[in-house]
Formats: sequence, structure tokens, C-alpha cells
Amino acid sequence: MRRSLLFVLLVFAVAACAPKDEHAERAGGKAESPGPEREKPDEAIKLSAEERKSAGVAVEPAKAQPIAGRISMTATIRANQDRIAHVGPRVEGRIVAVSANLGDRVKAGQTLATLDSLELGEANSSYLQALSAYRVAESDLKRAQALNQDEIIPVKEFVRARSEHEKALAALRAAEDRLRMLGVAPGPSPSGRAISTFPLVAPFGGTVIEKHAILGELGRPDQPMFTVADMTRLWIEANLPEQDLGKVRTGAPAAVTVAAYPSERFAGRVTYVASILDKDSRTVPTRIEIDNRDGRLRLEMFATAVIEVPGPKREALALPDEAIVLIQGQPTVFVERNGAFVPRPVEPGERLGGRTVIKSGISDGDGVVVSGAYALKARMMKSQIGDTH
Repeated sequence: MRRSLLFVLLVFAVAACAPKDEHAERAGGKAESPGPEREKPDEAIKLSAEERKSAGVAVEPAKAQPIAGRISMTATIRANQDRIAHVGPRVEGRIVAVSANLGDRVKAGQTLATLDSLELGEANSSYLQALSAYRVAESDLKRAQALNQDEIIPVKEFVRARSEHEKALAALRAAEDRLRMLGVAPGPSPSGRAISTFPLVAPFGGTVIEKHAILGELGRPDQPMFTVADMTRLWIEANLPEQDLGKVRTGAPAAVTVAAYPSERFAGRVTYVASILDKDSRTVPTRIEIDNRDGRLRLEMFATAVIEVPGPKREALALPDEAIVLIQGQPTVFVERNGAFVPRPVEPGERLGGRTVIKSGISDGDGVVVSGAYALKARMMKSQIGDTH
């Protein structure tokens, strides 16, 4: 009997609690779902028409837009490895003049530094000696030819003169070759004396991105003194996830954004997809080439690379980047409701050339502040500070 009574009381207790639990589940569901339920009415900001105009507040209805398939990756800006040169001397020499500085734009053949080399001086001296000997031998040969025609000298004297001429020519060519191997064009100096200095020149037009030339120090062939890079076209190096490898092909259009110019997209194309997978990160090194003739992009900048992939377009809500502000570390937008502006947390997705896809937090048709969000944030912060005092 006692057990039956306890069982009945337990059934009534469960029945009485059931509606309350259902209500809690509904309330909990609303708290988790994105939308107006996440708004905080006590933080609503009301502005007069004049205040709204001075703050530059503009509202647009959120609208789903067709977006092509894209793969977004973090990336780094690198120099074009086909257009970069480490410039150093072919022969050891003392640096006597430095003509280029870090960051200078130089032309092809422009002198970067001047060096004084003992080895080059000796090679030039040998060349001048060989040139003098050749001229003497050439003069002797011409005289011997004339005398031989008139049968004034024996034939063996003519043969000897021709042999000496050939040896002098061979010595001159060897001296010229040695100068060429040292990177200097052979030729007599205006003063007629051996020259030991030579210029270090840029192999092509570009920007000096590294400089190790110091006046008075010794320049060596194994130590580059300058690094010159052509900055008009840059490489964007990214890591393509393994699961997206089948979607990307060489030549696919791509876009790059950097923090320095958040509202701009730099167009480019995929020029290389590696054939080796990184076993640790499970990614494939991928390269995008972009134009940088205006020189705004810098090496080693972090970037976001977006590669367009073929396939049907999808519908997504996207807002201007400036519509999203951080409030207490949470990406937030301001939504207009009943003449006031209410902050609403959102979950941002990929960035698409000045716009950001919103995964959750707003619905199609919501009036969202697309301009002046920072002014509303400042006003809200100011009111909160005033309330604490």
C-alpha cells in the first residue's frame, strides 16, 4: 500500500513539472537561435534625424546575393623568384664607393657600388702588356711581308715574324678572356695605365631589398652585396587544403586582400599548384601571381587569398566590411528596429572584396546599418561609461 501511494505521488510530480520543462526548452532554444532574440533592447540607441545625418548613418535591407564558389586561404606576399637577383662581385675587391641604398629603384646596368681589386689590376696590366706585344708583332709582320715580296729577306725571317705575330695574338686573346671572366670588358684605358676598379651593376630594373655593402669593407664573390627584386609582379604563396585540391586549376582567377587596404581587392591568377602534399598540414603549396606596378604591396605582408572555383552559385547574405564592429570582442552589427538602432551579434564568414558573408545573426530583409556603425558604437560605449558613474 505504501509503495502504491509513493508511485502515485511520483507520477503527479512529473506531470506537474512537464509544462515548466517544455517552457524552459523553448526559452533555451530562443537564446541559441540567431536573430532578434539576441538583441539587447536596453542598449538601443535613438537618434534624431539631425544626429543621424551628422553621424553618417545609412541603413540598407539585408539581401541574399548569388555568390560564386570560393576557397579562402591565408597567404604571404613573396618576391617573384624569377625576377630576383643576389648581386655580388666575381672577384674579391675593396668597396670604394656605394651608389645605391636600401629601397632604391634601379635600372638595368645601373652602378650599385664600385670596387678596387688587386686581381683585376694585375689582369688589366697583363692585358696592356699583351696588347703592346701584339702591336709590335703586327708591325714586324707587315714589314716582313713587304720585304718578303721584294725578296729582300730570307723566307725563314718572314716565317719567324708570322709565328711571333700568332703567339702575340694568342696571348692577347687569353688576356681578354681573363678580363671577361672577371666581369670586365677588355679595352685600353684613356690614361694607358692598368685600371683596378670596376662597377657592380644591377642585372635588371627593380628595387634594392637587401644591402650589405659597406664602404671600405672587402667584397667577396661568395657574399652578395645587394639583392634586387622586380616588384612589379609578386607571388602570393598560400596553402591549399587537401579537400579542395580537385577544385583548383592553374589559371583560375583569384583575388587578394591585405589589412593595409581592407576595401581593395588585388586581382591575380593561380600560376602554380604543387605536386607534393605537406604530410603535416595536409595542404598543397599554391602560388598566385598579381600585378604590383603601383608598388603598394610589400614583401612578407600577410594576405587573404580567395580562389574562384567552377560550379553553381550559392545564395548568401553579405554586408560591407564597415558594417561590422567589435563590441566586447564579438562581431556585431546595428539593426534598425522601431526607429532605434540595436546591436546584434553576428557570425561573419569569408570576405569578398569589401564585403563579408554573414553566416548567422541577421535575416533577409533586416535593416542593417552599413555606414556609421563606428559612430553608433562610440555613442553606445559613452552611454555605458556614463551609467557606471
